[in-house]
Amino acid sequence: MSAEGSKGTGKGGRVNLVVAVACVAFVGAMVGASYAAVPLYEMFCRVTGYAGTTQRADEGPGRVIDREFTVSFDANVIGGLPWRFTPAVRSVRVKAGEVTEVMFVAENRSDAVTVGTSTFNVTPELTGSYFSKITCFCFTEQTLQPGERLEMPVVFYVDPAITEFSDLDSVTDITLSYTFFPVKPADQPLAAAEPARAGKLN
Repeated sequence: MSAEGSKGTGKGGRVNLVVAVACVAFVGAMVGASYAAVPLYEMFCRVTGYAGTTQRADEGPGRVIDREFTVSFDANVIGGLPWRFTPAVRSVRVKAGEVTEVMFVAENRSDAVTVGTSTFNVTPELTGSYFSKITCFCFTEQTLQPGERLEMPVVFYVDPAITEFSDLDSVTDITLSYTFFPVKPADQPLAAAEPARAGKLN
């Protein structure tokens, strides 16, 4: 083989190596993106209120305005979780910026220890960007002993900034919905689980 032919083959090998490395990097990036997709989507929902995702807050907005809303509460159980889950009150009337506390009640109606966790949203979905929760039991595992009844607080407010979004000028009613479903702690048997209690948002 001539020196020229040998040189050409070496160049082609380097090109193939670059292509191979690029392909591996691309696949790695796609795998990484798939793992990042869920937290990125959750962050997007929290920032934008997309799909009725509410906001988190450490304290109230510091001002209350005259615009009022009727906030209704919806409670659901799925997946065969043997709980009775209800809001203590069906609705409250609040002013924008007014910090309000309500209770939800869960009762284990079975003779076994059960663990549940919940998802949530608000409707109309566009109000999610302006509905802030200071205290909530959402995404926290709640363990109930047989026959145990648990009161879980939710502290929230409707951000006065909602008045700056003209698409929501006609909104007077907001519904906050929770849905509990069963879970089993991965690190311990279900029967040995200790009761969990609702607390401040992390």
